[in-house]
Amino acid sequence: MLDDFLTRAVLAALGVALAAAPLGCLMAWRRMAFFGDATAHAAILGVALALALQGPVVLGALAVALVMGWAVAGLGGRGHGADLILAVASHSALALGLVAVSFVPTARLDLSSYLFGDILAVSVGDLAVIWGGVAVIGALVAWRWQALLLSTVSPDLARASGIDPGREGRILTVALALVVAVAIKVVGALLIGALLVVPVAAARPFARTPEAMLALGALVGCLAALGGLWGSWTLDTPAGPSIVVAAALVFALTRGASALRESMA
Repeated sequence: MLDDFLTRAVLAALGVALAAAPLGCLMAWRRMAFFGDATAHAAILGVALALALQGPVVLGALAVALVMGWAVAGLGGRGHGADLILAVASHSALALGLVAVSFVPTARLDLSSYLFGDILAVSVGDLAVIWGGVAVIGALVAWRWQALLLSTVSPDLARASGIDPGREGRILTVALALVVAVAIKVVGALLIGALLVVPVAAARPFARTPEAMLALGALVGCLAALGGLWGSWTLDTPAGPSIVVAAALVFALTRGASALRESMA
């Protein structure tokens, strides 16, 4: 079955959608929507370094995404404007990655697949990496869910309960960097942030508990993955952007349904 490239694409997209849902929820609650973009853009520098050194791209993207995540989190906690820091870090990291690639002529042809995704070229090895990352992220989130949730809702209450909000933030950064590393082949660095935020934003009007929002966000992400791949296959459009467009359409539908329900109440 795994010899079928479309089957591999479907499994890869579903894996990334499931991994992105809990992190997207936490980012939305913490008002860190742009944090994913900054981390994902930084991963391009890791891709360039990995291609230059002929090493594993996933490890290069993961290492640089971790460095960026911790750097931004540290600066944001020292009185700097968080939104300004994120904007500077995001654009600077992307530009630096693109400049770095210019020094690696053999990497230029591969760069577009990491910017916009190349899910139809996912191999069995890529699939193993993606689902291995999904398993690690799922175990990490399940282990720290209550602590992450409490430190997100009320850092003071978390401290009173013996939970270090800074530590939980670092755990979230590690999980986010891992999502970026495994998703970069699926939707590309420029669209990972959208896949983290859009499905949970679509689920938000209908969720009454954090766990319900997580489950609905995962469901929307999976539907967007399947719908985007179907649209890409039918209309001959790029697969990664098509997945994000499908998620945006679901978001528009849920927002419209929510507004209609409120007007009738």
